[in-house]
Amino acid sequence: MSHIQYLDENNFEAAIAQGKVLVDFFADWCGPCKALSPILDQLAQELKETAVIAKVDITKDDSLAVKYEVTSIPTLLVFENGKLKHRTTGIKDLNTLKALLA
Repeated sequence: MSHIQYLDENNFEAAIAQGKVLVDFFADWCGPCKALSPILDQLAQELKETAVIAKVDITKDDSLAVKYEVTSIPTLLVFENGKLKHRTTGIKDLNTLKALLA
């Protein structure tokens, strides 16, 4: 069972408003995004009590990609209580992602 939330413009602001949230901007056709997916699944399982792991499909909801200036994917944004704290692109390993949410 996946602990990853899927976000769009209707639920994005509420989802990032409280706590630590890592948002993956991705697309189904993106090879690196597919490679990152199992890492995010594991991260979501391990951190389910302390952080939210979420995804935004840029092919279905490009307005959020435009708003957050996502120009390449995968792009990972880390929010804490609604404020953008960190941005990174590309595939990251599990420990690197954990450090972003520490």
